[in-house]
Amino acid sequence: MGNVYWITGLSGAGKTTIGKIFYGKLKEIYSNTVFLDGDTLREVFGNDLGYSDTDRRKCAMRYSRLCDLLQKQGIHVVCCTISMFDSVRQWNRENIANYHEIYVEVSDETLQKRDQKGLYSRYQSGDETELAGFQVGIETPKNPDLVLWNDGEKTPEEQAEIMMQTWKINN
Repeated sequence: MGNVYWITGLSGAGKTTIGKIFYGKLKEIYSNTVFLDGDTLREVFGNDLGYSDTDRRKCAMRYSRLCDLLQKQGIHVVCCTISMFDSVRQWNRENIANYHEIYVEVSDETLQKRDQKGLYSRYQSGDETELAGFQVGIETPKNPDLVLWNDGEKTPEEQAEIMMQTWKINN
């Protein structure tokens, strides 16, 4: 069986950046490793869901079920997603073998400085009405296996290395 590394946090927290580096390190050891990102997965599934609470929950469950399917086939999965629902993460813990939850935490100030997708500046101007963690409530992970504080004290490479060390993955 594979492992699922479920990397969660708000938009701009660094999930994808850290996840891609971790994926690269993991892929060097296990060729049967895939990288999944929430934004890309939305496209893969046809962008048929919006950003309502119900649609976000459906979307997250799609990712969970896909991760479960892949890990059961012996594939290691690095999945980066906002994953704002306790019920989804609980489903993961109950249904996905070798599930590892990583919460990338960052201050609001840092999120607004990074603003890679322009979400936070649109939020400030009132043009963004469905920003997770601001207008749209999220349920932050209660018991993640690992919390990475990502306000810039450590590089993304160092954060990925912490993940490697946490799960004793040697490259």
